[in-house]
This record gives sequence, structure tokens and C-alpha cells, in this order.
Amino acid sequence: MLKRAIPGKDGNKYVPFDERHGEESVVFFTRDLSEEGLKKIYDKVSEVLEGRVAVKLHTGEPKGPNIIPRPWVKELLASSLPDAVIVETNTYYEGGRHTTEQHRETLKTNGWTFCPVDITDEDGVAALPVKGGKWFEEMHVGKNLLNYDSLLVLTHFKGHMMGGFGGSNKNIGIGCADGRIGKKEIHTPEGSDNMWGIAEEELMERMTESTKSVINHFGPHVCYINTMRNMSVSCDCEGAEAEPVVTPDVGILASLDILAVDNACVDMIYNLPDRGGKAMIERIETRHGLRQLSYMKELGMGNDRYVLIDIDNGDAEITAKEAVKDIEPNWKPDLYNIFWGRNNRK
Repeated sequence: MLKRAIPGKDGNKYVPFDERHGEESVVFFTRDLSEEGLKKIYDKVSEVLEGRVAVKLHTGEPKGPNIIPRPWVKELLASSLPDAVIVETNTYYEGGRHTTEQHRETLKTNGWTFCPVDITDEDGVAALPVKGGKWFEEMHVGKNLLNYDSLLVLTHFKGHMMGGFGGSNKNIGIGCADGRIGKKEIHTPEGSDNMWGIAEEELMERMTESTKSVINHFGPHVCYINTMRNMSVSCDCEGAEAEPVVTPDVGILASLDILAVDNACVDMIYNLPDRGGKAMIERIETRHGLRQLSYMKELGMGNDRYVLIDIDNGDAEITAKEAVKDIEPNWKPDLYNIFWGRNNRK
């Protein structure tokens, strides 16, 4: 059920770390963009997972060049989560994942064949309450999501054509909403023919309320891993047509706090040397994507201040600026680039 509300403001204004107030959460960081790096950082946050574990990641449109490398996920599941299931939903837009049948074919194309993938809205939808929201009282998600006890949010951090950036918030808020009802509630004004009529601060708030419904459902049994690699300004929804990557790779971050981990990623983008984050910053600010962060804080979903732990160097405490200080400004592809799309070999 929709509520009448007024969107917040200043989604295009970045708030530096030193200007934020409140408590701090722990965020772990590694520069090791590999199977081993993912396993190491997973071990820092995995203690909260129990029972039947769902792994929410973006499996991508056909031959999408920038999705999380399949070998990373295959190795993580084989070594640490042999009974886990990847969870996805069908898309609102027409494409390679619009119907379950199309989605299954795309999963084969993209190599997600080494473990079960549950398209959670294949069998219908469920409504989860939104506590404290101003746009929704409930959000519709894939029905099968409720079959799991814990949620590992494994996110490819990147830009987004409407959200500005896609972190853990977008991965859950859009990615768990079902393809016909939930995503429509987020993107389309009631009674409108314009599918994408909701934008800027209002879109960020609706997306965030959707996320809140899911993380409230799982309670303490949810953790977040953001991979800062192949960060096109385009989402993986755009597949092979995504804008070429220009932002340099950074590393992997993890936390039990969704706001802290997304904010830490944004901070690293803003602190990249030699204007290495220019393209992403422009995408984030022109879409007013920073409202995702401020609204998560308003809804009590986490802390925008954090202690950043460098697991590559004896768990030393560092700042976001220190974490990225040695990164060169130009993107360099790695051995995991199987599909290339519009990315150019360097």
C-alpha cells in the first residue's frame, strides 16, 4: 500500500567522513581481487549466517562483462557454503531475464551453472512489512526468498543509470523486489504509463525502503560484501551495452552494516587519486544517488561512520583515503574478463 510522501533533498551533495556524526561500525577491506581475497573477507563477517543461506548477487544480462567473476563465487561456495543457493528475481524491463525461461537461459550463458539458482518470484510473490517507511507499508518480493534463514549480500559495486550507484542497498532493494509488482512499486508512479517515472531522491528512498523490508526480515542473519572491480557507470542490467569501464579497481569490502559498507565504497570513490573517481562521482551526483546513504541513516539501517580494517596488513585501522592512495587512475582489465562488451582491451 502506497503512502503520500515528500522526498528528501541533497542527494547530489557528498558529506565527507569528518562531517558525519554518530556511532561507528566495522568495515573490512582487502585489495586482493581474487578467489582468495573473497574467501578471506567472507570469513570476517560470515559468523552471522546460519541455516539455509541465500546468496543475493547480480547474475547479469547475457554476456555482461562486469559481473562478479564466476570462479570467485564457485570457489567460495565450494569451500565455505556448499549448500547455499544463489537467489535472483526476474526483471521489470524486457530483456534476457524478463521471464523465468529467459532468465534460465541467461544463467547458462553467463556461467551460473555450478550451484542452484532460485528465481524467487518464479512461484509468486510475498509481502514484507516496511517498518517506519514513508512510501510503503509493505514491499513485494519473490515468494521463495522466505524459504531461507540467512542472507549473504554479494554485491558488484558500480554505477547505475538511475540510482547513481549500485551497492548492497540496490542489490537488495531492486534485486529482491519481484519483477512485476515490487519493482513497479519502486519505479512507476501509481496510474502512470511511464515505467521509469520515479527518479532522484524519491527513487532512492523507495529503493531503500524495499531493502529495509528484506533486512528486517532476516534480522541479524545478514552480511554484506561489496566488490569494487570493473566499475562501469552502467549497472549490470545493461549487459554488453554497459559503458566502458574507466574507474580503477579498488578491492573488496565487507561489513555487518549495510550503510557503513556502501558509504565506505562511496568514500573510496571520492578519495581516488588523480581524479580516478571522476566518472563515478558524476554519475552518482547527477542522479542524486547519495540520498541512498542519508535515507538509510534516517531509517536507522546503520551508521555512516565506520572503522576501516585493512586485513592485508594485520587488521590495521586505516582511512578510505589511505586505502586508495596508491591506486593508479586508469582501469586495467584482469584475467577474469571473459566477456568484453564495450570494454576495450588495454
